[in-house]
Amino acid sequence: MTVLARVASRYLLPLFLLMAIAPSAQGAEVLASWNEGEAKQSIVRFVESVSKEGSTDFVPVPERIAVFDNDGTLWSEQPLYFQLLFALDRVKAMAPQHPEWKDKEPFASLLKGDIKTALSGGEPAIVDIVMTTHSGMTTVEFDRIVREWITTAKHPKTGRLYTEMVYQPMLELLTYLRANGFKTFIVSGGGIDFMRPWTEKVYGIPPEQVVGSSGKTKFEMRDGTPVLMRLPEINFIDDKAGKPVGIHQHIGRRPIAAFGNSDGDLQMLQWTCAGPGPRFCLYVHHTDAEREWAYDRQSSIGRLDKGLDAAADSGWTVVDMKKDWNRVFAFQK
Repeated sequence: MTVLARVASRYLLPLFLLMAIAPSAQGAEVLASWNEGEAKQSIVRFVESVSKEGSTDFVPVPERIAVFDNDGTLWSEQPLYFQLLFALDRVKAMAPQHPEWKDKEPFASLLKGDIKTALSGGEPAIVDIVMTTHSGMTTVEFDRIVREWITTAKHPKTGRLYTEMVYQPMLELLTYLRANGFKTFIVSGGGIDFMRPWTEKVYGIPPEQVVGSSGKTKFEMRDGTPVLMRLPEINFIDDKAGKPVGIHQHIGRRPIAAFGNSDGDLQMLQWTCAGPGPRFCLYVHHTDAEREWAYDRQSSIGRLDKGLDAAADSGWTVVDMKKDWNRVFAFQK
C-alpha cells in the first residue's frame, strides 16, 4: 500500500463514513422529544431518502413541500379551538358597544358564561360568533388585536400562554425538515388572519406560508388612506375537501409530506399521498390523558375516526402521543 493510500485509509475513509451517517445522527439529535420507535424511524427514513443525493427517491429542494394542520397537530385544541376562545373573549370586550346582545343568541348565553348553551346551535352559532367578532375593522386593526391577545391570554386549564401549548416534538420536526431542504406550510381550518400574526415567531413559518379559512375583505379609502375592511362574510373554508383546494390555490405544488390529527385533515393526506414518487403522511393520535388529552373517534373536537381507518389501510404513520413522545410541551419535564 502506498503512503497516499495509507493516508486515505486512515483519515479520508472515516470522514466519508461520518458523512454517510450524518443525516441519521442529525435526525436522532434534532428529534430529541421523540422516543425511539417506528414513528420516529419512519420520519427519518423518509427524510433521508428524499434528501440524499443519488438516492432513487431523491426529491429536488423546490419540490420538498410539507404541510401541517395547526389545531391538534402543532398546538393543542382542547377544551375548545383556541381561535374560538379568542372569539369568546372578543364578545366580552365588544359587549358594551352591543347592548342588544343581552337578548340575542348565541351572545346572550356567552355573556352569562353559559358556553354550552351558546354553542348548542352548532356550526351556524360558531360562524355567527366568529364573523361578528372578526369583522367591522381593518386588517391592520385585527392584526393588532390578535397580537395583543396571543401575548397575554392564557389557557383555561393549564394557565399557560396559548403559544406555550405547542407540541415540542412537532417544533423539532419542523426544524428537522427545514434543515433537510423542506419548505413548511400551515394548512389549517383556522382563520388565516388569526394565525399569520404569530406563526413565524412560534413555528418559524412566515405569514406567506400559512393557508387557512378566510372572511371577505373590501378595499376602501378612509380619510385619504387605503385600507382593507373585514366583512362579516365567509370567503373560503380551508377544511376537509377544502384543504387540497387551498393548497392548490396558495402553494401551487402538491406536497410530498402531510401532517394532521383529525378527519378534517383526511382529504389533505389523501391528496398528498396520491401523488407520484415518495410520499409521507402522518396522523397525530391524542392518547395521553395525563400530559394532554385522550380523544379520537367520538370527540366533537378533533374527531379522528375515518382518518384512523384510512391510516391503517394506507400504511400511514400514526403517532401515539403517550408512547412516541417523551415530552409533549416544552414546559413539561
